[in-house]
Amino acid sequence: MKHAYLIIAHNEFEILEKLIACLDDERNDIFIHFDSKLKELPALSTRKAHLNILKNRIDIRWADISMVEAELALFEAALSANTEYSHLHLLSGVDLPLKSQDEIHAFFAQHTGKEFIGFSQYDYSNEVKRKMNRWHLYPKQFRSGCPYFKVLRALHLRLQIMFDWQRNTKITFRKGTQWVSITPALAQFVVSKKSDIQHIYRNTFCADEVFLHTLCWNSPFRENIFNSENEADGCLRMIGWKDGQLFDWTDGDYNTLKASSALFARKFNSRNMQIVEQICNDVTQNG
Repeated sequence: MKHAYLIIAHNEFEILEKLIACLDDERNDIFIHFDSKLKELPALSTRKAHLNILKNRIDIRWADISMVEAELALFEAALSANTEYSHLHLLSGVDLPLKSQDEIHAFFAQHTGKEFIGFSQYDYSNEVKRKMNRWHLYPKQFRSGCPYFKVLRALHLRLQIMFDWQRNTKITFRKGTQWVSITPALAQFVVSKKSDIQHIYRNTFCADEVFLHTLCWNSPFRENIFNSENEADGCLRMIGWKDGQLFDWTDGDYNTLKASSALFARKFNSRNMQIVEQICNDVTQNG
């Protein structure tokens, strides 16, 4: 059965080209969403996989619902392809597979119908209250550096805390990494909730880490979750975290990644191309 790789990209196109090369298999379709802020797109091509560049591009801003909108656009594109996929894999343009396509396809053939979503294991109740139960003004301008937006945003949040104004109080939220591998059935269910997602998560903060996890958890698809007790194992991804901060893999991390049972890793950069080349050579030579 075929697989769909859904990629959100905005920079580091040297890494993206390597990622595409690793996924270039006749059993795969590749869908890419480029941030609309990009004026010029990289020239990408495949020999075996079908490559689809989304024409309707979204202006993605960190922590804003625009990231969720990009994910939904990719899900919709894959679902409209009228192809029977085993799974839809959401990746960033700076991710890489750690296993060959033969190994990846064999793994999912053994776990038909399972949802690979990484659920956070720490107590994030206060975080969810701040991000999901409050109104966040000007989320698109969060990183703009404009003091006007910062002051209004902070004042509005302070007033909400002071008077305990809350929203979305009847929803049991779950969170985790946004990078998932899900079945078309779950993707279709998520897309069917598009209007609800827009209503619930507009003017929240970092909804991309919450909306899909919450929908799955509060639905019959919860029974199909592969592992809800280990975030990394649950999403099959090796993600570098140190003291709560995401870091890029460097050339010295090759043995760590090589020994991992994860199928994918994030994230890489063009300053450390040796490890990128090593991983790409490994996964393409092994099938």
